[in-house]
Amino acid sequence: MKLKTKYILFLVILHLICLVMSFFIFQDNKVVFMLTEVFIIISVLISLNLYKQLILPLTYLRQGISAIKDQDFNVKFLFTGKKEVDELVDVYNRMIDELRKERTRQQEQHFFLEKLIQTSPTGIIVLDFDGQIKQINPKATAVLQVNPGLLSNHIQDMDTGTARTIRMDGLHTFKIQKSRFMDRGFERIFVMMEEVTAEIFEAEKNVYSKVIRMMAHEVNNTVGPVNSIMNTALAQQHLWLNEADDQLKSALKIAVDRNQNLNMFMRNFADLVKIPMAKKAQIDIVGLLKSVSELMFFQANEKQVSFKFNLPDQPYLIMADVEQMEQALINIIKNAIEAIENGGFILFTIDVNKKTLEITDSGKGVAKENIGQLFSPFFSTKKDGQGIGLTLVREILLNHGFEFSLKTFGEKDTRFTIRLM
Repeated sequence: MKLKTKYILFLVILHLICLVMSFFIFQDNKVVFMLTEVFIIISVLISLNLYKQLILPLTYLRQGISAIKDQDFNVKFLFTGKKEVDELVDVYNRMIDELRKERTRQQEQHFFLEKLIQTSPTGIIVLDFDGQIKQINPKATAVLQVNPGLLSNHIQDMDTGTARTIRMDGLHTFKIQKSRFMDRGFERIFVMMEEVTAEIFEAEKNVYSKVIRMMAHEVNNTVGPVNSIMNTALAQQHLWLNEADDQLKSALKIAVDRNQNLNMFMRNFADLVKIPMAKKAQIDIVGLLKSVSELMFFQANEKQVSFKFNLPDQPYLIMADVEQMEQALINIIKNAIEAIENGGFILFTIDVNKKTLEITDSGKGVAKENIGQLFSPFFSTKKDGQGIGLTLVREILLNHGFEFSLKTFGEKDTRFTIRLM
C-alpha cells in the first residue's frame, strides 16, 4: 500500500470515529455537538492542506526520478515558498545543473575524441571484450585493405603493452603498438598503427650514402693510379717485343678491364645516392614504354621472352622526368626478364580509369620470405646481383610521388604496379 493511501485511510477513519462520537453528544448537549462538528470540519480542511504540503515533495521526487531515468536533465522545479519543499527543490535543481554540465562535457569530449580518431594519420583499432574489431578509423581501414593479413598474422599474437616494427611488401613499414584501457570496469584493447616508411627510407639512405661515398673514394683513389701505371706499361712497345711476355701483357689488359668494371660498379652505387629532384614535364608514357621495350628487345629475345601490350591507342600524358622514368622502366623490365627462366612474356597494361601502369611477367615470382626485403638496399636473390636495381626504382618513383607495389598473385603472375598520379 502506498504511503499516500495509508495517510488518506488514516484521516478518513479518524474523522469517522469523531463523527460517531459526536452523535452521542448530540442527544445530551446540542451546543457541544455543533462545536464538535465545526471542529471536525476544520480538522478535515487542515488535514487536506497538510496532505497537499506533505505529498508535494513526494510528487517532486517522483517527477525528478522519472526525469533522471529518462536522462532528461532540463527538467527543473519552481520554488513553492515553503521552506522544507524549497530546500528539496534547490538541491534537486543544483544536482540537475551539474548533471547537465557533466553530460555536455562528456559529449564534447566524446565528439572531440571521435573526430581525433577519425582524422588521425595514425591507424587506430579498438577491440571489443571478445577481441573483435569494435571501432576502426579510415587510416587503419586503408592499411588493412592493402595488408589484410596484418591483424591476424602480426597484431593478435602481440603482448599487450608492447610495440613492433613490421615491414610489409618490402615497401611500407609500420610501427604497431598494442595497449589497453578500462571500459566500465573491463579491460579493452586498442591498437595504433603508425607508418614510418619515410623515416626508415631516409635513415637507410643516410647509412648507405655514407658507405657508398667512402667506398667510391677509396676505389677511385686506388683504381686511378693503378690503371694509369698499367696503361703506361702497356703503351711501352719495347717491353713487349718478346713473345714470352704476351701472357703478362694479356694479364695486364685483363686487370685494366677488371678495374674499369670495378669503377663502373662503384659508379652505379654512386648514382643511387645522387638522384636529383625530378624535372617534371608532360611525357607520353605509351611512347616511352614502346621505346624502352625496343631497347630491351634483344636482351629479352635471348631468353625467348616476348613483349605484349595493352595500351591506349592515343598518347597518355603524365607529369614526370623522362630520363628518370626511362631508367626506372629499364630496371623493372630487366628484373622481369631475369625472373623468367626460359620462354615467357611481359605484358604492359595502362588502365586509363585507374591511372595505373602494370607490368606483368610470367616469371617464378617473389618468394614469401623475400617480400619484406624487396626494395631494401643491397638485397638481391640473384647470385651476382648488386641489390641496387629495385632500390633505384624505389628512389625514382618516390622522387615522383608515385605509389607502387610488386606482388605475386599466382603462378606466372607477378605484377609491378605504378599509380601514375
